[in-house]
Amino acid sequence: MSGVWVFEDGMVRRADSDPPSNSRGGAGGSRPGKVLVHVPSGEVVTSYEVLERRLRELGWEQYLYDPCLLQFHQRSTVHLISVPRDFSRLKLVHMYDVVVKTRNVFEVRDAAPA
Repeated sequence: MSGVWVFEDGMVRRADSDPPSNSRGGAGGSRPGKVLVHVPSGEVVTSYEVLERRLRELGWEQYLYDPCLLQFHQRSTVHLISVPRDFSRLKLVHMYDVVVKTRNVFEVRDAAPA
């Protein structure tokens, strides 16, 4: 395992492998090349306004105010979707949180090449 290793944001990676996550290829600061998509419309989630509108259509409501997080819940379930308040900090793990809790409505896809 030779090469240059970098410790960044609590993660270790090879400097000559993946580009850093701040090189913005998908939504927010997620890994380059991944986007969250609303499947029925094919719309790419490019902001929290888009995400919140689509979640409201499904009966999700914004939960308690938190200065660091946006949280959504459905009255009929115990599920809670939590995403960072700053859209540029949206990561792949947050996208999959949305996908798992809204089955068949959202999915993570590779971004179209530029």
